[in-house]
Amino acid sequence: MKRLFFILIINLLPAQESWTLKQCLDYASTNHPLIKQATVTIQKNEHQISAAKGMLLPSVEAGIGHNYNFGLGINPENNQREAINTQNDNLYVQANWELINWRNYLNISLSKINKESSAFRLKQAQNEVRLNVVQRFFIYQNSKSWLDVLETQISGIEDQIKRTEKEVEIGSRPKSDVYDIKANLGTLQEQWVSAKNSRDISKINLLNALAITTDSLDFKMEDEQISASNFSDPDFVQLLIEKNPAYKSVMTEIKAFEKNISIAKSAYLPTLNGSYNWSSFYSKILGESADPISDQFKRNKNQQIGFSLNIPIFNKLQVKNNVEIAKLNVINYNYEKEIVVNNLTQSINSIKKQVQNSEEKYTLLKANFENQKLSFQKSEEKYKEGLMDAYTFFVVRNNWLQANYNLISSKNEVLQQTELLNILQTE
Repeated sequence: MKRLFFILIINLLPAQESWTLKQCLDYASTNHPLIKQATVTIQKNEHQISAAKGMLLPSVEAGIGHNYNFGLGINPENNQREAINTQNDNLYVQANWELINWRNYLNISLSKINKESSAFRLKQAQNEVRLNVVQRFFIYQNSKSWLDVLETQISGIEDQIKRTEKEVEIGSRPKSDVYDIKANLGTLQEQWVSAKNSRDISKINLLNALAITTDSLDFKMEDEQISASNFSDPDFVQLLIEKNPAYKSVMTEIKAFEKNISIAKSAYLPTLNGSYNWSSFYSKILGESADPISDQFKRNKNQQIGFSLNIPIFNKLQVKNNVEIAKLNVINYNYEKEIVVNNLTQSINSIKKQVQNSEEKYTLLKANFENQKLSFQKSEEKYKEGLMDAYTFFVVRNNWLQANYNLISSKNEVLQQTELLNILQTE
């Protein structure tokens, strides 16, 4: 009764959701913190474009003041300095406008380039996250497959021990066969503990790659078919480099540094500024009557319009050095481009070679698996007929199970390298 109740409770518990590789990639491409950070950077750059365009507009401000003066001051009625207590109120509106400043126009272009660069960095972050998820996903699948193989081996040996013990009882097999099998069982159980630990650690690493902090998921393989790769295009590597977001990002960074040269040079150019000011005031002697505030504000109105042309002549060699530094930044980032191209070339060529090698290895292992399977079937017949001892049969059986795992692992390797290559091919 208790057993039935326990089984019922287990069945009522929600099953752990299993994600495929595609589900993992879709989730990580949107929800990983690195992706969210890159998305925020794009939004910041959009505001920087708006801020740069805002520099073309005038700045306008208004103010009002209310003041009292006690002691020596100027009498507003006779304009003479005397001991007097007065109240003063003033109102003003002023606007300043940089009519011509080439730096403002160049900053708009620079902010647009920075936004373009941040979009490429977002795609680059997505690629890096995906690449990590793919590698962690297949490491987990391989460790899980190896654990399954060991559990199958252990289950088979336990059954084999029971059969052999019965055969020993009837005298058809020596007792040493039981000892040999049990010794092999201990070795496999030790391997099982290590494999279980590897599986658990690889799952933790996969969850970490997905930025998921709770162990609420499992992960499963889809039944995917392997398709032969095609690397016939002689420009295959170069085309992948040019469409890679890391390459596009560094190229836009170079454009940004080149724009900074123009921005630095703009300090050599004159600027034209305009200004407008409107003001008025009200004044009265405390304790005495005065004209109404509205009349004084109308009477005391004042407007001022001005223009100023600023021509830089010499500013301590700062502009010259800023231009040279901007040029050096371009040179330095061209070297950064070479580093990126070199790293991408190494990554693409490595994955390309691993795809080719894994496909060849998988083809060979498929043939070996069939041979191991036939060998196991023949050996099983011999063992049942008493023509093969327990240890030899154990070795043959394990070779077949190992071949089964090797085939699964090899197929996973092909799928993994193909998936990595697909990620590098996305723009």
